[in-house]
Amino acid sequence: MDWKSTIAGAIEYNYGVTEKLMDRVEGKDLSWKPATGSNWMTTGQLLHHLTNACGASIKGFVTGDWGLPEGMNMDDLSPEDMLPPAEKLPAVSSVAEAKQLLAADKQVALEMLAGASEEELTTKITKAPWDPMDFPLGVRMLQMVDHLKQHKGQLYYYLKLQNEEVNTGDLWGM
Repeated sequence: MDWKSTIAGAIEYNYGVTEKLMDRVEGKDLSWKPATGSNWMTTGQLLHHLTNACGASIKGFVTGDWGLPEGMNMDDLSPEDMLPPAEKLPAVSSVAEAKQLLAADKQVALEMLAGASEEELTTKITKAPWDPMDFPLGVRMLQMVDHLKQHKGQLYYYLKLQNEEVNTGDLWGM
């Protein structure tokens, strides 16, 4: 399997579609969230989450740097620290900020991929702080692209619920 081209293609495609969906967000709607249920992110929080849903975690798998404060490791985090309730999540202040952060996260993902060899992608076994199962680095990278893809779909439905004119083609970048 050619991990590098598979992962690079998935990164390019999903970040591109995500950016196009971000272009559909109205700045006035950043505080919007679904009216029913609980623990929903606002649109601004979702946009922020999209900007670190992939590259930041890929960097964690490749380097062991999960972006924690100096001297802290994943074992120091409580379950709520690992997955805080929506009201504690950060938000972007504009769509432009979200797009800038998304581009930076994509760059991190591509740099981390470029620095990994095909052999490492196949044989380097990694664990996620949230998942103790062993998987090769290439699988973990694709899982992080899937994480971005999942939240890209969430943004699509947020837009539909806000009565934006989006259709299935927008979800798939057509």
